[in-house]
Amino acid sequence: MTRPTQARLNLRALRHNFALAAQLAPRSRIIAVVKANAYGHGALSIACQLAPLADALAVACIEEAQALRGGGIASPILLLQGVFDAAELDTAAQLDLWLTIDSERQMQWLERAKPAAPLHCWLKLDTGMHRLGVAPQRATQAYRRLVACPNAAGEIVLFTHFAAADELDSAQTRAQMAVFEELCEALPGPRSAANSPALLGWPAAHYDWVRPGYMLYGNSPFRQPHPNTAALQPVMTLASAVTSLRDVAAGEAVGYGATWVAPRASRIATVTVGYGDGYPRQARNGTPVLVNGRRATLAGRVSMDMITVDVTAIPGVAVGDEVVLWGPGLTVDEVAAYADTSGYELTTRVPARVPRVVTVE
Repeated sequence: MTRPTQARLNLRALRHNFALAAQLAPRSRIIAVVKANAYGHGALSIACQLAPLADALAVACIEEAQALRGGGIASPILLLQGVFDAAELDTAAQLDLWLTIDSERQMQWLERAKPAAPLHCWLKLDTGMHRLGVAPQRATQAYRRLVACPNAAGEIVLFTHFAAADELDSAQTRAQMAVFEELCEALPGPRSAANSPALLGWPAAHYDWVRPGYMLYGNSPFRQPHPNTAALQPVMTLASAVTSLRDVAAGEAVGYGATWVAPRASRIATVTVGYGDGYPRQARNGTPVLVNGRRATLAGRVSMDMITVDVTAIPGVAVGDEVVLWGPGLTVDEVAAYADTSGYELTTRVPARVPRVVTVE
């Protein structure tokens, strides 16, 4: 029997979520973010679905772009962090990639390079995130250098990244928008600022390009309910099965460290999934799972390959019954809250040993 743990991917849900993004930003072009193995969903299979729909795709680094080109993806692909050394510019040109310029170092590499063909460039402006990007006082000079550079092709896209767009009352987001708009007034060309939370909750930030990522996979970037997230459909269902059942008496402990002690005579199901499959080790006792579609709770510490679940209140549970760790009916964000992390991290950390199985075309 094959180990039952798998990540089922609903591609119909993926296309539905993309359609929602397009509906919310009808005047913007869409660059679909498929970095980090498409947030753990499988970059090539996801890109094959999104390439016919999106105006472009985005990845973090050239290795991710190479994998997509090698898999037959011909769409424009933006390197969100640009190149990490000058030699990568030749590869970027050969693969016809779009290039981010976010620093003086990258600017100099581009100016000194002799690529096989000019590259389309996006100029990243630091409006308050303070990780990457050209400082506001240097934005005009950087823009003019790109316009004058023979290795930069076409119009320059001006873009920035929000630090707190997932907070719908964020003064920082409003301040970043004001800085960005002021910088762009004197610099012609398309603009881009909206990541998933800004696309969903900050319509004034849609501009010419939007960059949905997390929302495409059916997950909400917000901590609280929002009207635009209600229609999202989870793409990934992380599922496994019950492999053992046992009865424990009141007062008996379960799992490593005896962190869970039965408050009454209890029925415990062992499930074949653990932190080796991306399920968070820090998930607390009481973290919900779905057993045969009904809610049960984690009972004991997560181990590498197994968890134990209290199914006392669910009659008729048997070995082989399905257990959903997250998916429809139990969002990855709810599970993440019990583990003091984010759903972004959980889906991204699902490793290769968990097979991705397409369930709906």
